[in-house]
Amino acid sequence: MAAVLAASALVLTACNGGGNPPGGDPSASGSVSASASATPSPTPTASAAYKPADAKGKAENVPVPVLPEAAKAETKEGLEAFAKYWYEALSYAYETGDTTTWSAMTSTNCAFCTRIRQGLESAYAKGRWVAGGKMSTPSVAGIFKPETPSQQVKIQSIQDQIDYYDADGSVGQPPTPSSNTASVMIAVFESGSWKVSDLGLIR
Repeated sequence: MAAVLAASALVLTACNGGGNPPGGDPSASGSVSASASATPSPTPTASAAYKPADAKGKAENVPVPVLPEAAKAETKEGLEAFAKYWYEALSYAYETGDTTTWSAMTSTNCAFCTRIRQGLESAYAKGRWVAGGKMSTPSVAGIFKPETPSQQVKIQSIQDQIDYYDADGSVGQPPTPSSNTASVMIAVFESGSWKVSDLGLIR
């Protein structure tokens, strides 16, 4: 598991109401009655605050990535928007251990992607968790050729250091250092949506 997550880091690095109290002339009963019967405005409910994982526990209330409308188009812009979203979903998986959304956009034929998923599942098994691993993509450049069945995207991905914890909060293994890596994504557009078929390191 350590080897898989470390490798993935190299390649991938390659969310008071109420009216004022009545006042004035007490004999002005109509005015007092109107104020007293006014309906208070509802108080907005504050959303739960995001808390990243640390040595004390797993991340909480991690914002769920939303697929942008642009990523649904079979165009260069759509390809690039999809690639960014794919990494956002992977970053979410690192923070939460939930690979559902990311896996749905990733072909089982992508051997390296399969190893990433297996590594994450192991890292979060039996109460374990990781802290860090958050990802960003400062540079995404699609190479779109309409006449070809698959498309390429060159991506610079940055990933924060990953720390590993066992269920009791103890350190599970040495951390994986942060990385800044270039990679190539191969994606295909099938049944109205993009899907990653392969991923590799640019050397």
